[in-house]
Amino acid sequence: MSSPSHRQSIRPRRTGAAVTVAGLATLAAALTACSGGTSAAADTKADKPDISVNLQGKQAKAGSPVEVKLAEGKLKQVTVTDGKGAKLSGEVAANGTTWTSDRKAAPGTSYKVKAVTDEGGSARASFRTAAPEHVNKLSLAPGKDTTVGVAQPLSVVFDHPVKNKAEVEKHLKVTTSNDTTGSWGWIKNHDGKDRVDWRPKSYWKSGTKVKLDAELNGVDSGADGGWFVRDYATGFTVGRSQQVKVDLDSKRATLVRDGQSVKTVPMSAGTPGGDKASWGGTSVLMAKEGTINMRSETVGLGDAYDKMVDNSMRLTWSGMYAHAAPWNAAYFGNTNHSSGCIGMSDADASWLYGQVRVGDPFEVSGSGSKGVPEPGNGYGEWNISWADWQTKSALN
Repeated sequence: MSSPSHRQSIRPRRTGAAVTVAGLATLAAALTACSGGTSAAADTKADKPDISVNLQGKQAKAGSPVEVKLAEGKLKQVTVTDGKGAKLSGEVAANGTTWTSDRKAAPGTSYKVKAVTDEGGSARASFRTAAPEHVNKLSLAPGKDTTVGVAQPLSVVFDHPVKNKAEVEKHLKVTTSNDTTGSWGWIKNHDGKDRVDWRPKSYWKSGTKVKLDAELNGVDSGADGGWFVRDYATGFTVGRSQQVKVDLDSKRATLVRDGQSVKTVPMSAGTPGGDKASWGGTSVLMAKEGTINMRSETVGLGDAYDKMVDNSMRLTWSGMYAHAAPWNAAYFGNTNHSSGCIGMSDADASWLYGQVRVGDPFEVSGSGSKGVPEPGNGYGEWNISWADWQTKSALN
């Protein structure tokens, strides 16, 4: 046994405090191990798991899926909620350590993350994406919950250019009640804006229900276009099957319903041989505008006319209508002598106006037309073959 004087001679130095603390920690661990209990550190790790999120801070970059990783253990559930309470759906990977959202994080949005492990522990995080410098918006046709004719396409016109066409098209989801075959096609609207239409291979079947979900929130439309900061949706029902067949040779128009002729009326179309000729091919009734003021200078025809016109049915953006034209009565049924429109008597125009609906096709055949309208001049895509239309999809 050492003498007391010898024990005093090995009194710890100033750094011995750290040694003493370490020794106590080792002793505590040893005692815990001997008792068969669980350490406080282990309890903390189980209750508050170590997670990491790929997006952090208050200026996180938008446009990427949210990814949550667990350092140890397995994830049971992850919930990512934006400031409005909407949740991002997602899926845990097979190895249980990573969760990835289905949708991308939108710009200018706050998100809260909660992760729960299969051991019952939970952890939270939050972040906010940077606000967008530019925002892209769009307009949809037809309007929601409308009933339209068999030639009406889904049409999306964008406020700003869309360079990332394929990425945008991936987020435009069309569903129909009868699995109608159709395709998106990118075209230029008559005003020069980017536009994408979804048309069926052939006219819709009467009674078809159509829905569009444009899940664009968080999608970048590309250079000069900006971000989309919301989703869009519309839906419509296809009404009765009918077409208006306009024969430039016989100077008559016939309403055909369910394959049967309902009524034929005399008319006078555009004067052949110049800018006043009518468009041929298929145009689609865009709007029933009633009584409107038609002025020739708006369609590049100088001061040829300035009239109030009744029962006006718009067929193209460039100004082709079917309408009442009593001033042209001498030419109905015998001469095409208008400034490009399909003119009828007051009575016949009123009758046809009451029968047709937006989305009905006007099929113009015969000689003397000035060709077919461009796809973006109204809904002129029906003048393109199905094969050629499919090539206009950014995903083909």
